[in-house]
Amino acid sequence: MNAPSTALITGASSGIGYELAKLFARDGSNLVLVARSGNKLAQLAGELEKAYKICATVVVADLGLPSGPEEVYAATQKAGIDIDVLVNNAGFGQFGLYVETDLQEELRQLQLNVVSLTHLTKLYLRPMVERKRGRILNVASTAAFQPGPLMAVYYATKAYVLSFSGALSNELRGTGVTVTCLCPGPTKTEFHQRAAMDLSNMMKAPFMDARSVAEIGYRAMLKGKPAAIAGTMNWLVAQSTRFAPRAWTAAVARKIQEQRK
Repeated sequence: MNAPSTALITGASSGIGYELAKLFARDGSNLVLVARSGNKLAQLAGELEKAYKICATVVVADLGLPSGPEEVYAATQKAGIDIDVLVNNAGFGQFGLYVETDLQEELRQLQLNVVSLTHLTKLYLRPMVERKRGRILNVASTAAFQPGPLMAVYYATKAYVLSFSGALSNELRGTGVTVTCLCPGPTKTEFHQRAAMDLSNMMKAPFMDARSVAEIGYRAMLKGKPAAIAGTMNWLVAQSTRFAPRAWTAAVARKIQEQRK
């Protein structure tokens, strides 16, 4: 299948979102690039328009605020842009014991990782169903498969994204619209700096590069797969959690997180 005509990508200014934008542009899709970083988005839009002769629209919005999704939707409505693909990529985590971490950061995390993703999906899904075509790519994490001590809220948000995506994938059978959930493992992005995690003890960890992760998610989305776990080792780890006691998987996750401290 050819890439759809217009893709909206949140968190497009860096990391996996940035690489996904390049993949869509390479295959001829027009883009709506969404993030808080207007300068970065403008630079990316210019580069992609020049390289691939596509149209890239920049929408500067903070999806960590309740007003963010409606602002994005209003911008595309005003511009008369129909969205064929919605990529819910924006998200962040926070490291530390839950009893000590900042509540406002956690509420913002819930807003961005869960509420805004759900809100944008509601806004753009109905027109897709009416047109009988469309794709949604939600970026979760291998964190979705187990509890995550020291990143309790982040792991829980990603579990929501995985469950939500799977349910929608089932509901939308026969409509012409598909939902794919991408679950990366550790990836070389700005995520760890944002989460205040020190990687000095993790340099031997098998981090994937953002481009490879984006490629895996992009191909899975075009095939209409319900889910894609990036990397063979990450797939094995995710599958192993299905058969292990939850208390054991939580203990293992905590040990890994403590190595990142």
